[in-house]
Amino acid sequence: MAVIAVFNQKGGVGKTTSCLNIAAALAAMQRHPIAIDMDPQGHLSLACGLKDAAAPEAGILAFFKNRTPLAKLLRDTSTNWQIISSTLGLSKVDALYGSDPRAATLLRQGLREDLALTGEPILIDCCPMLGVLTLNALLAADRVLIPVSADFLSLQGVHRLDAALGALEIKLKRPFERRIVVTRFDHRRKLSYEIYDKLKERYGQLVCNTRIGESVALASSPMHGKDVFAYAPHSPGAAEYKALVAELADGGFFDS
Repeated sequence: MAVIAVFNQKGGVGKTTSCLNIAAALAAMQRHPIAIDMDPQGHLSLACGLKDAAAPEAGILAFFKNRTPLAKLLRDTSTNWQIISSTLGLSKVDALYGSDPRAATLLRQGLREDLALTGEPILIDCCPMLGVLTLNALLAADRVLIPVSADFLSLQGVHRLDAALGALEIKLKRPFERRIVVTRFDHRRKLSYEIYDKLKERYGQLVCNTRIGESVALASSPMHGKDVFAYAPHSPGAAEYKALVAELADGGFFDS
């Protein structure tokens, strides 16, 4: 069971889009991934077509509040992967558990007890804030995928995030295998290439060779409750996410 936190503290970098389409691409490769929506906004839940995801105590909130086993919260998507959904009520978790240091390990314990035997990749779409929810995701994860949009502010953000992960590694006395994927790459703009080159210069092989370009299909598919492969299978966005997953898979990123 490989547990992968998809995380960036900056919004608008394609975090949820990446989680959605990586799960779908893995399913197309005959894997059976599970995605956990850990963002109270519930965008991943909505993007894969769960119209009733906003039920007050549904999904991952039931795990934190009522200790409902994770396996009982799994829901099927239309493209053969499963999700544990999120709701706005999840935003209360920080208030409920913010003063309890043991709260940060709840998800890790739950995964080991309920989902460890699946052996399939688990993707966690993280909240963009470093609170109890994100700490749960990071402490449960073996690996971190960092989407970074091809702009200057996002470049600065990844430096801070890398430093934060480094500090967490020291505290936990274990490394986080991490990869950086450049998103919203505009082939017409010199700046996109400059950002990518700067990332490569600083982080080397941690930066994926595959870049995810700006795409109408990627932007539109969540509105229809579909991943890009179901919505526009022949689009550049579909081709790029297929290539990204193949690149990560070749490096063993999804293996236990």
